[in-house]
Amino acid sequence: MIKWIAAFIGYFMFRFPGAVLGFIVGTFLDNLGGSSSRSGSIFENVTRQSVSPADFELNLLSLCSIIIKADGQVNQRELDYVRQYFLSTYGKERANAIFRTFNEVIKKREISTQRICNFMVQRTRYEVRLQMLHFLFGIAQSDGQVSKGEVEKLREISGYFRLSQHDFESIMAMFIKSADTAYKILEIEKTATDEEVKKAYRTMAKKYHPDRVVTENEAIRKGAEEKFKEVQKAYETIQKERGIS
Repeated sequence: MIKWIAAFIGYFMFRFPGAVLGFIVGTFLDNLGGSSSRSGSIFENVTRQSVSPADFELNLLSLCSIIIKADGQVNQRELDYVRQYFLSTYGKERANAIFRTFNEVIKKREISTQRICNFMVQRTRYEVRLQMLHFLFGIAQSDGQVSKGEVEKLREISGYFRLSQHDFESIMAMFIKSADTAYKILEIEKTATDEEVKKAYRTMAKKYHPDRVVTENEAIRKGAEEKFKEVQKAYETIQKERGIS
């Protein structure tokens, strides 16, 4: 109830950006006022049927915070990456409203990675979680390299997301390059035949096609498009290397 009142007040004062901010803050207050038998987490009292855009963004930003702090320090370039991504996706007013909440609530609290991931697993499709992992890898790589601590945290998130090891390795290969990067992205060995390469490409292109990512979150949809392009690029690299027509 509080979240709708806060959204109305926010809209009255600052129009749409105020409504977004009011809804997010109101959700937080609603959840703080939940059952006393719970620990008070802002994610524990949200309905299990579906995830609202505001709740999705709040949980996604929580995961962003976890990755930013994974190597023991807050890197400004990683913060800027997240901010610019949301600015380009949502526009200045809405992004600023989201980040005010992020700065005031998320960054000052200890966050349970497992609890957030369990929340998202119950409310999102497998394909959406793949794109979330891709987005988080992008944050880790934005300062020029993905640290060991970040890889370990991303692997932990992938496990809680219930993603396969092959899918994790495929996404990681898009950000940590090696001699067999293209093959890792397509989830095959370098010894694969040309026909196996073609089959793997068709499978991966279907898996990562943006149309399969059913979500209202524009940032995740854009991530799907980027990942789809990486799959195409990997196949083109192998095509050129082997002379596959």
